[in-house]
Amino acid sequence: MMQGQLLSRERLGESRTEEMYQLIRRHFDGVNRSGFERDLVEKDWVILLRDAGSGALNGFSTFLMYPVYYDNEWITVVYSGDTIVDPKAWNSPELSRTWIRSVRRLHAKRGRGRLFWLLITSGFRTYRFLPVFFREFFPRTGTSTPPKKQALIERLARERFGERYDSRAGLVRLDRPQRLREHLREVCPSRLGNPHVAYFLERNPGFACGDELVCLTELDDANLTPAGRRMLFGNTPLSPVTETRPA
Repeated sequence: MMQGQLLSRERLGESRTEEMYQLIRRHFDGVNRSGFERDLVEKDWVILLRDAGSGALNGFSTFLMYPVYYDNEWITVVYSGDTIVDPKAWNSPELSRTWIRSVRRLHAKRGRGRLFWLLITSGFRTYRFLPVFFREFFPRTGTSTPPKKQALIERLARERFGERYDSRAGLVRLDRPQRLREHLREVCPSRLGNPHVAYFLERNPGFACGDELVCLTELDDANLTPAGRRMLFGNTPLSPVTETRPA
């Protein structure tokens, strides 16, 4: 059984930070301590996924939540940073459950306006979260991105990544990309029959080199799939938020 916990980044401490670094090193090539810490310090929040019995760290995700004035209104953007789940915990929904509930609760407490998730991903497994939990997200197979959503993607990606964002391709190519290790980036033939996986591979042919596809979805009740609603409104209690900053 896995347990998720939300912490403010300032409460991590050295031992938790080291656990996170060692976990991501086991699953990504191109990771070094300075790059890991640089990404971490830009984020406000961390979700840790632990084995309830042993206490071993089996996954984590970092994110930043910030306001943006766009199209004559304030919105809130949650931007995901480093995220990894050990294969032994792939069957557990706990990281996703803790993430979506935590983000919604933080937005209710300190956010402004509508809530959007900005995600960049070099892995088809991460991209697959979008169709599982959300009805509408971009880019996706079978539809064009509406002009206003595309303009928001462009705005957010340009502000965050500058020249590393390739607008025509919709990809971010980082100076020092982290690449999934070979056993994690392999796509078995059965996966190719999934239209979302096939679309991701078509849009991001350089995923194995660490190219990141820029994605956007609105975190709203009406945009949740049945699986997303179960994840958000299920009966599993959420661990208390641990933070150091005033609201």
